[in-house]
Amino acid sequence: MSLKAQQQPTTSLFVVAVLAAFGAAMLLPGCSGGEDLPDLSMEEAKKSKSFGESSGSVPDVEGEENLGSANVGPSVKLENITKSTGIDFIYRNGAESNHASILESLGGGVGVLDFDLDGMIDVFFPGGGHYREKNVLGYPGKLFRNNGDLTFQDVTTVTQTGGDSMYSHACQVGDFDNDGFQDFIVTGYGAVMLYHNQGDGTFLEVSKEVGIDTTSWSSSAGWGDFNGDSHLDLYLCNYVNWSFENHPFCEGPLEGQIEICPPKSFEGLQDRIYYNNGDGTFTNMVEELGLVDDGTGKGLGVLLTDIEPDGDLDIYVCNDTTRNHLYVNDGTGKFKENALLHSLAFDGLGGANGSMGVDVADYNHDGRPDIWVANYEHEAFALYENIGDGMFLHVSDKSGVTSLGGVFVGFGTVFYDLDLDGDDDILVTNGHVINYPPSGRLNQRPLVLINENGRYIRKRFPVENYISQEHRGRGLAYADLDQDGDADFIFSNSREISAIIKNDSVNDNSYVRIQLVGSQSNRDAIGAIAVLHTSAGDRHKYISGGTSYLSQSEFRLHWGVAKGTEVTGMTIKWPSGLEQKIDQVAINDTTIILEPISE
Repeated sequence: MSLKAQQQPTTSLFVVAVLAAFGAAMLLPGCSGGEDLPDLSMEEAKKSKSFGESSGSVPDVEGEENLGSANVGPSVKLENITKSTGIDFIYRNGAESNHASILESLGGGVGVLDFDLDGMIDVFFPGGGHYREKNVLGYPGKLFRNNGDLTFQDVTTVTQTGGDSMYSHACQVGDFDNDGFQDFIVTGYGAVMLYHNQGDGTFLEVSKEVGIDTTSWSSSAGWGDFNGDSHLDLYLCNYVNWSFENHPFCEGPLEGQIEICPPKSFEGLQDRIYYNNGDGTFTNMVEELGLVDDGTGKGLGVLLTDIEPDGDLDIYVCNDTTRNHLYVNDGTGKFKENALLHSLAFDGLGGANGSMGVDVADYNHDGRPDIWVANYEHEAFALYENIGDGMFLHVSDKSGVTSLGGVFVGFGTVFYDLDLDGDDDILVTNGHVINYPPSGRLNQRPLVLINENGRYIRKRFPVENYISQEHRGRGLAYADLDQDGDADFIFSNSREISAIIKNDSVNDNSYVRIQLVGSQSNRDAIGAIAVLHTSAGDRHKYISGGTSYLSQSEFRLHWGVAKGTEVTGMTIKWPSGLEQKIDQVAINDTTIILEPISE
């Protein structure tokens, strides 16, 4: 039968009446729910480079002037608007206690969601933590509601999302009960917090009640439907076995200096995987599925996408100093670890990297998903080209990535077409993890890499721009915060105010954006593949679980369309297996596509 897409402007679908009580609650002043900062005051933070633009020039890091870079394309414009947004969040890690714990090195991410269905993207930050003697304690996260004019209101208290029961790291969004209201999970040390959206503007923390009762140290996470039952399952990356009972002393470069011990000082923890029972509860499947348990875990980033692609979600895990893992789905929700077979375990020289951030895109337009990984210093960031049948080739050298050198410690990272030319560009946020790095640079510059016919060239910005300034970067997510058609970027930094970067890139190119709403598939359509048909060739996009580092970007898919390129249609491959053809696609607008009900 012929399947027609249901297309409407974004605002028409998402203007939803919310309970009057919620509307009244939104008028209440928000509060942080936390105590005063012990290590960095808000006034000090507002003077930092992240809070508005700095007028000072930042010299190049030694050797950085020779990196592969150019002032590519005047059309890419990124503006730091943090000061005017009302977002005043700082991730705190307890470093002021001078324990020099590896716990302090991970930092925190950021998650985006439209929690109240008003059509505007809201922002949540995990809070981090601190110590009281040798007890690990948490700081509350913050939820900021988007007012629609690029200002935000702290609604943590009224939404009941300010839990501080653990030292937190990541936020991952997913509508796990398919009720139309997005939920989110917060990972961290010794526990997780699952916030169930009640649909009235409030959340209820339900992790223990639904069976996600873990005491491991979790980092990144990802939602995805592994067994094809239309319900979102959960993958949790676990890191290492640190505790105050296992807290060795590591000396810095000078005698008596206390340094953060490297991950090689600790055994890795086994990851966790929870299957959704379809009734709002979960079952821990780690034993049944046989996840790797040989101490090589140390997971920091995770990507849930269809590697082959063969219609089911696979799991790629970025590990710190140990080989990366690839769990290949057999189509029934059972997995086999095959990273070595698929050439995704190591770098191009056969070495294990300190891998953190991860994302997926078809960077070279061959119709196959390629994988990008941000790594530790003195290691090339990894671009793995999919050469067919789920086999990969490390192409960092061929694609120009190795010209960046080895000065960066990469964390949050995303693919996004900044110049709307139809190619996926890359953003990375960087920052060191130890107290006394040999370079002397705890803070590092973010990277913007422009895709020029399959080679990546670093985009330079004026010295006063956020991208040209140094930060202790960790999380990174994108979302169109002002609904102007292009994505803006949220940077979460460690012990430095988070940054909201407005995308004002302008040229003669166009865009296509879609939002998929599953009916037979999970509502967020995680696992879907959408192919835009154009006169320049097919352009593939993927809705994936996990990605970046400790962070969640929006699920809407965005294509740049170069001037003179004709859009001829779209094909959507839904997670349910349904394939939907669309003949006409709106340009410079957002199309909401509901999954058809098959007979």
